Amino acid sequence: MSHIVEKRKEFNEWQQRPFQVAKKSEERHCCTTCGEEYQGNYCPRCGQSAQIGRYSFKKAFLLFLDVWGVGNRGMFRSIRDLLLRPGYMIRDYLRGMQMAYFPPFKMLFLLCTLSILVNSGMNIQGVNRFKQQEENFSVTVHLDDPKEETDKTLTKAEVEKQQKKKEFMNKLDSGELFIKGYQWFNKNLSLMYLACLLLFSVPLYMMFRHNPAIPDLRFSECFVAMVYITNMLIIYGIFFSLLWPNDTADTVFDLLVIPLVIIPVKQFSGYSYWGTIWRTIVAFIPFAAMLILLFIAILFIYALIYIRY
Repeated sequence: MSHIVEKRKEFNEWQQRPFQVAKKSEERHCCTTCGEEYQGNYCPRCGQSAQIGRYSFKKAFLLFLDVWGVGNRGMFRSIRDLLLRPGYMIRDYLRGMQMAYFPPFKMLFLLCTLSILVNSGMNIQGVNRFKQQEENFSVTVHLDDPKEETDKTLTKAEVEKQQKKKEFMNKLDSGELFIKGYQWFNKNLSLMYLACLLLFSVPLYMMFRHNPAIPDLRFSECFVAMVYITNMLIIYGIFFSLLWPNDTADTVFDLLVIPLVIIPVKQFSGYSYWGTIWRTIVAFIPFAAMLILLFIAILFIYALIYIRY
């Protein structure tokens, strides 16, 4: 038992400060790019690594991965720390340790692309989860009654308007509008995440702006923290979709979302678990209300444009 407690203590200490900077090389180098003679790991004039040598297939492969952010050491470290110490990592990044971690917004776009690929069929069972969920949306109920007669006293314009109303209600009742919305959401996944995060960051910032860890937290820093937390959730989501591509995985992941969000926010802010939970819940209430109002407004505007034009 004491061994487990000791390991837990060591892990907690690692969470607080895991990053170790490599020792500076005492060997002198001549930069192959600019010709600068220097001592250290990188050229002070152009920034090229002292480890650059002759070209090989290994380096070509690493450069190919680096284009997508996969070969970058910061990406692997960022994924590791988002899984094992998310809140502490975010705090380190905001304090200035930015060279050690992959940029949050670039990471979001890359992870969204990977998530789309995995959910499109690149998983262990080859299941296209987008089509699967679209089929779940579809229903066979229609409001349109083919036997209903048109009122002959109505003008041609009024008849067309009435017909458009019926068509809109049929689309709404059949789930066609929800399927189109779902498809549009998946095509613009990263932008939708950023929009939702921007909305959620406002009430969250109001609840956490004077936290123990960062007493003078700025809104921009809160927004960046939420982007990193979203990256963490996408990583877990990709893992579930890759190995367990069915509706049961969605249910399990939905149950895990709340604790997965609370842990990094608690580490990031320095509050206790209870203090973090009630503040997050209070921040979520106006966010949910804004989403509902926004959905109603979009539906109303779409209906108005569809019927009138």
